[in-house]
Amino acid sequence: MFHKIIIYSLGVFSLLNCNARKTSADAGKTSASTETATATVKSNPMNSEKVIYFREGENKFLSEYQMNVTFKGISEDSRCPEGVNCIWAGAAVAQVEVMGTATRPMTLNLATTDNKGRNYSQSAAFNGYTISLTEVTPYPKSAEGTQALKGAYQIGITITKSTGETSTTK
Repeated sequence: MFHKIIIYSLGVFSLLNCNARKTSADAGKTSASTETATATVKSNPMNSEKVIYFREGENKFLSEYQMNVTFKGISEDSRCPEGVNCIWAGAAVAQVEVMGTATRPMTLNLATTDNKGRNYSQSAAFNGYTISLTEVTPYPKSAEGTQALKGAYQIGITITKSTGETSTTK
């Protein structure tokens, strides 16, 4: 019995030591990330929704919603390039990973337009909130196309409390 207590204590001690090292190594990153998070939240004067901006690959913990949000990237960008006449305006699909404090991570595919035929949705429900894609920048140019934009994308999302409608995520 005594050896089990010693082994358990050593295990807990080593886990705490690993966490302390990670915390001290990430201390500079955390403060910079927090400053970025507050600088990239803008209110829309027409309504009370705040638009939260993410760069490609950026991760933020939004304490107001008790949710961690990561912009993984753009999986599809078929938007009509600037200076070109197109039959269809196209859509950009952003992969946004969300995780609540007591939930597993879930990847949401949010599009710039709703199109049931192509299974595009501009909003998705998660953990009692509705997450909506409001903006994808930069817009593709006819000369470079979308390949030149890899890694340069930025999105804007809004998060609102759900009204009890049926969840679009399962």
